[in-house]
Amino acid sequence: MSLPADLMELREEEIRAHYGAAAGHLDGFDHTPRIAKPKEAPKAERSPGIGRARRFRSTTPGLVTRSTARPEGVHLVERIEGSDGDDPLVSPMQATVLHTLRRAIAIALAVGEGFAEQTELAALRRANLEGRLGADKSAAFSELLTAEALIVLHVFANATSYLLADHASEAAIEVGAVEEILTDNAPLALNGALWELDQELATFVTSEDKLVPTVLAFVEQLMEKVALRAQTASHLGPFTSANYRVEADELTISGFTPSRAHRGSKITMTFKKPNEVVGNHIAKYQAMKLSKMLMAYDFDRKLNPFAELGGFIFTFMGDGKPGTGKTTLIQMMAGLVNDYCAVAGYPFRYQNFGIDNIDSYQGKSGQNAKAFINNVLDPNVIGFGTVDDIDQIAGKRGDRQSSAGQQEVTAVLMESFAGANTVVRGNCTFGMFSNYPENVDDALRQRAGARFLVDGPQTREDYIDILHLLMGKNHDIPLGKHDLYGAQEIKSAVARSFEAHNKPQETGLMNVFDKVYDQIGELDDIAKIGTYLKGIQEADERFTGRSIKNITDAVKVRAMDFELPDEWMENPELFLVKDYDTKKDMIAELRVPITTDMVIQEVNRYADSEFRYADKSDEVAIEAMVRDFGRQEEAKKRYLEGKR
Repeated sequence: MSLPADLMELREEEIRAHYGAAAGHLDGFDHTPRIAKPKEAPKAERSPGIGRARRFRSTTPGLVTRSTARPEGVHLVERIEGSDGDDPLVSPMQATVLHTLRRAIAIALAVGEGFAEQTELAALRRANLEGRLGADKSAAFSELLTAEALIVLHVFANATSYLLADHASEAAIEVGAVEEILTDNAPLALNGALWELDQELATFVTSEDKLVPTVLAFVEQLMEKVALRAQTASHLGPFTSANYRVEADELTISGFTPSRAHRGSKITMTFKKPNEVVGNHIAKYQAMKLSKMLMAYDFDRKLNPFAELGGFIFTFMGDGKPGTGKTTLIQMMAGLVNDYCAVAGYPFRYQNFGIDNIDSYQGKSGQNAKAFINNVLDPNVIGFGTVDDIDQIAGKRGDRQSSAGQQEVTAVLMESFAGANTVVRGNCTFGMFSNYPENVDDALRQRAGARFLVDGPQTREDYIDILHLLMGKNHDIPLGKHDLYGAQEIKSAVARSFEAHNKPQETGLMNVFDKVYDQIGELDDIAKIGTYLKGIQEADERFTGRSIKNITDAVKVRAMDFELPDEWMENPELFLVKDYDTKKDMIAELRVPITTDMVIQEVNRYADSEFRYADKSDEVAIEAMVRDFGRQEEAKKRYLEGKR
């Protein structure tokens, strides 16, 4: 199989050449910790007279079973084989973990060896062994050894995480930060990491079901710590500029970026068809467009033409009263993307971040939120992430009623959705949904690039359609004079919905619009529209530069005011499997010109939502104060009556 030009094949014989050394690391070695302190492992209760040694030594094929280390050394083979108590036989899961660790170490050593050959490290190492290393090269030698150690550590952790991904469960183990990171040389670095892994296994693996979660938690922490150290290390260019491919495992190693398993998630929700979503015309239309936009993502280029041309919705917020169809909208969009990915053969990953992800342990909620973001962002899948009832999950900054966990989630979401390191590739989108968006932190809410007003059925026709839909077919009641689902015809319904935003719908914004219109007349150029924006800012100080960016992004979406043809989604040859540049040209041909009507409508849509949130927030606060005053008056009355 030929590899793309930017990939370097890591041959199987190069990996297997290090199996012996890898097995030696697992079987036994001595290590005196320099940084971390040994942990006290819980002592299992045993019946008197039963020895602590296993009655049977493993004969796992391919693993060295003779230990030359002292009894107090590190014996990962024995540690892992002992995870199920006194069972003398090696279980399939234990064998899987041992084989995974052996292969991950071998891959890491092979990459380290390749790095040494690419740089002068190999020559300097030979000169050092022969006593020919000059003083002028000692500093470079030390720096290159450090670079190799960091590379080997990260590749080991990365490969372990990737290879064990299919065996991951819902169980979560909190191992804490990795401390024993030594960078003198690669063998010592591996010894330090494996010593600490042994400590974690002794502490947390009280039963076999905790074995894989503990290993995965440890290597995730190791990758994070090593990647941080690598930011200030030198001589890493040959590694970070190359992509290594292990074909047998379908593993691609790209610098210090984690390699996620290219698999989707199993979705158990009930999908909804677009005709089962009544009302919510603009929200439904944009969700349908966004579903097809995701399918334009190019897995080779790791970029979506929509993200480059403009018009891609990375984050959006859907708000509306309870029962207006937010869950149905999620089910519809997830169903569309799932079906499109099935046709194209793409892995699809859907994940919801819910209230059960808020943890009482300090820092755990933030870690859960970061894991959620990373899973959806994975550039090797098409991702759809949702945060339902975000007002309950992410706390307002400064709100004393918000828990520490909710505040952690807010910080993670803000950084991930519009932070300095946020990269929008166009392979995924995040939707935040709420019945009470006024309770969401203002800065977090403004990170939603698009607003979907989910207001449910509105017209007489909508209510007839939804009644007919929900009644099902098990009745003989006649329909009567009605064009069934005629009002749900998406293009005409959307056109009517957009036209409704030619003028504001909220009273506060209407006052601003009328005032500006009386002063300067028709808003038919950029200067006049900018004057309108300034008027909005004077009425609501939260209307900032980020608001303008969200509006302009929405306008660019309108410039892409077309759906990719259904046949493109049904026949991959027409669009999905074409190269990036061809996709980009095909999309560019469908673009429509930006008009002042589009801009005004999007300004009004966005500003209406902010005024609506502010009005609701103020009204809720006023009602709460009225209730408090009423309770105080009633309490005084009862108190005085009791004194008589």
